[in-house]
Amino acid sequence: MLWRKTKIFLEMIKIEHTLFALPFAFMGALLGSVVSFNHLPSWGQIGWILLAMIGARSAAMGLNRVIDKVFDAKNPRTAMRAIPAGLISSKEAIIFIIISFVCLFWAAYHLSPLAMKLLPVAVFFLVFYSYTKRFTWTCHLILGMTVALAPLGGWIAVTGEFSLAALVFYVAIVFWLAGFDTIYATQDVEFDRKEGLHSIPARFGIPKALLIARWFHIVTAAGLISLFFLTDLSWVYLFGVLVSYALLMYEHLIVKPTDLTKLNTAFFTMNSALSISLFVFTLIDLVVFTG
Repeated sequence: MLWRKTKIFLEMIKIEHTLFALPFAFMGALLGSVVSFNHLPSWGQIGWILLAMIGARSAAMGLNRVIDKVFDAKNPRTAMRAIPAGLISSKEAIIFIIISFVCLFWAAYHLSPLAMKLLPVAVFFLVFYSYTKRFTWTCHLILGMTVALAPLGGWIAVTGEFSLAALVFYVAIVFWLAGFDTIYATQDVEFDRKEGLHSIPARFGIPKALLIARWFHIVTAAGLISLFFLTDLSWVYLFGVLVSYALLMYEHLIVKPTDLTKLNTAFFTMNSALSISLFVFTLIDLVVFTG
């Protein structure tokens, strides 16, 4: 019974999607530590960043499921999610959210004073994002601003300070998230319009939405390349950026306005491969060449 319930909670928060942002959180920590102090972060710091990431993402997904439960029940694509399907009650989900926030607070406390001071900003975005589809098609950018706090937080956690490089990295991840979330939202265009929900595809149509997503990802590429010039990263990192952008290009090639059948491949497989590959190339660069 306990294991079954645990599996339902893990499915509710889509724990496998953590692969999207977790490598970037670690990448932020690696870059911040090497750029500022010329050494890698400690295993203790990595552990607390992992806990903070899991806590923040679990809280965000739990909040999204509770706040959107009425819309999820109406949408055929989401009607079988845990809460509308009756597998988890809203009360149980709220308890889970509180525990997740406790994990986030506890991790931030052990990371740095600045991380603690900025925690209210992170919590605000984690709560605010789930309401944005009700009133603005810029919700994809707000999601990007929310999720990109993970790599920015990783950077701040190990350095205790902001920097231009950290800001550029943050902006790059904001537009990466916004781009693929725009692509993902194309599958709910008709439902969103019917229910009065807002998104770039619902506002501009699928062809224009996919074009906007491409421009978002061009900003991402520009930001990641800028990091090469703002830090002491070598050609290994730059090659990793080129590999990652090739994956982004492939993602856009397989999703067409008239054919969305490969959308899940673009969303799940390509984005996980992108974040992991860029992290690996960055790690190799920092450990072998830069560090």
